[in-house]
Amino acid sequence: MNAVKSRLDTWLGRFTMYRLVLWVLGILAAYSLVLNALGWLTFGIPQMLVHLAVCLGVTYASNRLLALLFRTTPHSESSLITGLLLYFLFWPTFAPTDMAGVALACVLASASKYALAFRGRHIFNPAAAGAFLTGLTGLNIATWWAATPAMLWLLVPGVLAVLYRTRKMAMATVFTVVSTGIIFVELMGRGMTAGQSLWQPLAQRPVLFFVGFMLSEPLTLPPRRWQQLALAALVGVVFAVPYNFGFVANSPELALLLGNLLAFFLGQRGAVHLTYKGSRPLTPGSREFRFEPDRPVRFAAGQYMELNLPHRKSDGKGRRRVFSITSAPGAPEVTFGVGTTGPLSSAKQALCALQPGDKVSATSVGGDFLLPNDAGRPVLLIAAGIGITPFLSHLAASGPGRDVVVLYLAKGRDELASCDALEASRARVIARLADGSTPPAFMHDAGPSRIDGTRLKELVPDVSGRDVYISGSPASVESLRAAARSAGARRVHIDSFAGY
Repeated sequence: MNAVKSRLDTWLGRFTMYRLVLWVLGILAAYSLVLNALGWLTFGIPQMLVHLAVCLGVTYASNRLLALLFRTTPHSESSLITGLLLYFLFWPTFAPTDMAGVALACVLASASKYALAFRGRHIFNPAAAGAFLTGLTGLNIATWWAATPAMLWLLVPGVLAVLYRTRKMAMATVFTVVSTGIIFVELMGRGMTAGQSLWQPLAQRPVLFFVGFMLSEPLTLPPRRWQQLALAALVGVVFAVPYNFGFVANSPELALLLGNLLAFFLGQRGAVHLTYKGSRPLTPGSREFRFEPDRPVRFAAGQYMELNLPHRKSDGKGRRRVFSITSAPGAPEVTFGVGTTGPLSSAKQALCALQPGDKVSATSVGGDFLLPNDAGRPVLLIAAGIGITPFLSHLAASGPGRDVVVLYLAKGRDELASCDALEASRARVIARLADGSTPPAFMHDAGPSRIDGTRLKELVPDVSGRDVYISGSPASVESLRAAARSAGARRVHIDSFAGY
């Protein structure tokens, strides 16, 4: 199972979050046309094709026009995702008023990214904002027609793939349990059977579509896992409890917008503009990139930052990338350790081509790969290759009183990054070098043998009493997590990435 999971993580890791969502929504749109041709949906193929063209075309065009007016680079993938979401939210029809409402929703969705924004960061999910504002005009109302039993055959695996890739399964579970539970009680009170009361919210209300493609949007979520779980529960209540205040009534889009507003106050409010200062090699296959933020960046040691790297001739993977922060919180510069072995994606090529003085923006900060608040709890940090990057921030921020052991796995001595920082941290560092070379004198040499449970127990006899943190490629993380469990570790935290 570990091998299967690591292969799945590696394969999904080749897709950026935006590209995966775009592909899944595109497949679902094609699937809806097939269902209609088979008679399982009854909109009419011409209506659906025109509706799809309007949603994609108007959203894409309005986003590019607004980007031109605001003198910024448009994010085309994001606009296409918004257009596909609106395709599933509004009823396909040739009625002039309804079509005008759909077009208005597309324009308002694009406009919300610029008008309903703070310091360059949009506050609300664009599709939800466009649908809600259009509903207030009376031109059209979102029906969320994707919530139909026939769509479940592909909707469920698509939602699961997105949630697994974005690591939002726990958050989705909380929302689904809370919202479904409330609806279940309501329907049981109306005389439905238990089976009907459970089937309706999952198959005939947009619970799954909502949590898979809209609530999980990273830019409108708070940065910490516990905050996301609390937000999911709150949004689940607002989503499911019926209410009507005359001018506004219960709707999925309103529930999401209220959640977006709360998330905005919990996280880094506004985009952060960074000035590139330079870079230095960490190893032959990695570099550290230095940036000066235009204002203080709120983050905790071990968290990541998503950089927006506009560039021409994109390889199709988009322009936003997530990198682990290697600097300590409060440092005047923000630094990132990045693997630079080829072949490089176009986004990494854009990063490597930056010149001192160039500016980029950070769209989000988040992550829960944090050391225990109690500095008295001993920790074991296991890094595989470039997985050392989040630990550099941990070590820089940790006080001298914390008991830290670092197990660093690399191909050879020249692949050990930031040895000066590791030595200065005064942590006990153990190096396992696959080529059998000798590590620096301050490191304990673990030899080239494979790290399994027995070997880990030999190297760190008190591993069962330590919080264990593992960072590296998906395959390395799964192997090392199994070794840690076999050695008796009870608290294991992981941070894996496939590289791009």
